[in-house]
Amino acid sequence: MNFFERQRHLRRMSVRLVLLFALAVVAIIVVVDLAVVLAMGALNQPVSHLAGLLVASTVVTAGAIGLATLYRTATLRGGGGRVARELGGDYVPHDTTDPALRRLRNVVEEIAIASGVAVPEVYVLQDESAINAFAAGWSTSDAAVAVTRGALETLNRDELQGVIAHEFSHVVNGDMRLNIRLIGLLFGIMFLALAGETMLRAGAFGRSRDEKSGGNPLPLIGIALVAAGWVGVLAGRLIKASVSRQREYLADAAAVQFTRQTAGIAGALKKIGGLPGGSRLGAPKAEEVGHMLFGTGSKSRASWFATHPPLAERIRALDPSFDPAQLEALAEGWAQSPPNGMREDLTLGLAGHTVPGTGPGPMPGARAVTAGDLVVSRVASPDAGSYRHAEAFLARIPAPFAARARSVDRVVPLVLGLLLSADPGVRTRQHADLVTRYDRATADAAWLEANALADLAPVLRLPLAELAFPALRHRTTTEQEGVLGAVYTLINADGRTSPFEYCLSRMLHRALYEALHPKPRLTSALPLSRARREVAVLLAVLAGAGQSDPAAADRAYRAGLALALPDEAPARPDLPGGVLALEDGWAVLDRLDPGAKETLVRAAVAVISEDAVAQVTEIELLRTVCALLHCPLPPLTSLPARLPDLP
Repeated sequence: MNFFERQRHLRRMSVRLVLLFALAVVAIIVVVDLAVVLAMGALNQPVSHLAGLLVASTVVTAGAIGLATLYRTATLRGGGGRVARELGGDYVPHDTTDPALRRLRNVVEEIAIASGVAVPEVYVLQDESAINAFAAGWSTSDAAVAVTRGALETLNRDELQGVIAHEFSHVVNGDMRLNIRLIGLLFGIMFLALAGETMLRAGAFGRSRDEKSGGNPLPLIGIALVAAGWVGVLAGRLIKASVSRQREYLADAAAVQFTRQTAGIAGALKKIGGLPGGSRLGAPKAEEVGHMLFGTGSKSRASWFATHPPLAERIRALDPSFDPAQLEALAEGWAQSPPNGMREDLTLGLAGHTVPGTGPGPMPGARAVTAGDLVVSRVASPDAGSYRHAEAFLARIPAPFAARARSVDRVVPLVLGLLLSADPGVRTRQHADLVTRYDRATADAAWLEANALADLAPVLRLPLAELAFPALRHRTTTEQEGVLGAVYTLINADGRTSPFEYCLSRMLHRALYEALHPKPRLTSALPLSRARREVAVLLAVLAGAGQSDPAAADRAYRAGLALALPDEAPARPDLPGGVLALEDGWAVLDRLDPGAKETLVRAAVAVISEDAVAQVTEIELLRTVCALLHCPLPPLTSLPARLPDLP
């Protein structure tokens, strides 16, 4: 199942979730209506009175559920970080020097780059000694990954990598968006239990006062609400189980595909099964987020309500030779000598672990096999090659640049320096603009960064910027908006926008804007035929970026058009604004249905690969296009072509 098939599956799952939610609400309303009728003695009343009472009860109950759902969803607008903090998570700074935390951040950064998404916020649940993890957020731009202290201390690097890769599968495939919606919906249908308990207490308080005047209906209504609430609890657990279980198998398989070894994630699962704490969390809200966790977060329950497959089955799916009796032997050994992840790293030679790569990217003119089906298979599906190349990218970025990219205090001049022109006159104007926007110290620092960055290989400039996005997200909202404004000012200083400038500005805008305004992404299902103009412009921009000869650009454009709009042949549009012509089309293109997006990606690849040469500019544009379509694409060096190392 590739990314686009998974998106279609998630769309069906969302419809199923809404239907299950509606059925649960109907069941709750029926229980409450019946209780209200009995409590008010309305069975012997006129039909009009009974009907009015039922309508009022239904409206109030449905309204309460709806408002509770909206309230809980609104509290989660802070994105994945909000969920992590609610569970007691402590933020892990980008520039941490703690060895265990640095190892965690390195793994997350490597997997993020290999997945083609922004590096998420990282949290550690310091009060949780069990082994568990989760990913949360509305989009990849506001995502957060959290691990427990037990996972951090107990898992070796391979095991930690397997767990994080599992969670990234949820990030890149959109599972976490469904998960966070599920929290809001389930809070709504379980809200009535709390309301019922409140009414029971109120009824008990007023019982003696009302006994002589004909009785108090609140206790009966309260009991009914509690019963209805438990209907909601049971329905919620069934919904979570039906949505969650199969996705855990898929995420385990994705982690294996990513890391190209089963020992890591299987080892983590074995430690969950062999250690006393398992994966159980002590946080009060562990039940609410149980469907989001790597392992079961609460005590075992009936299989109908289990949010995760049985542990032994998950391990056996990864290791067919596994015998559950092995867990008993492991438990006995670990009871005498508990596992220590950092110590195991030293024993296994994983400390300071890096995987040699074949080089971090294609240089200008390098041949690359960019067949559409191969690229489509890589969307949101990084493999071991992607991971090796991500490590190679990070290894090739000079350490001082990487350190400043991770520093909240020093990241702004670095990002601005990436956009300062090599032309002395243009750079002088840009410097003056920065003095006006910031101050001379910031402008001078950006100038010095530009000088230092002059020798950085072009293929590393955009990855360096992406490495800086998380630190930028931790500046104040005003500062983030100021950076966006400064970026656009620098780009416009020479009156034109290069593909690199466009890619950087759009990726930065997406990373910061979606993090500043986390919310459910409205989607629709437009076919390509509803986006003819936008598709033609996109393919024309890609053709023009890779070809200076108009005839060659026409051939590349037609190669893509034959896939995207085979029954039409619009002429290649004239684009005096160059890449800026894309601006008007993103809102429409992002609303394409998953199948249409898959076809569009194939068409874009056909344009780029028409001459069998992939330029850095074309690769950056393709990755930016995929990012803005919310189809994260790993570094294309994962394609089976021998690419030259950086000099």
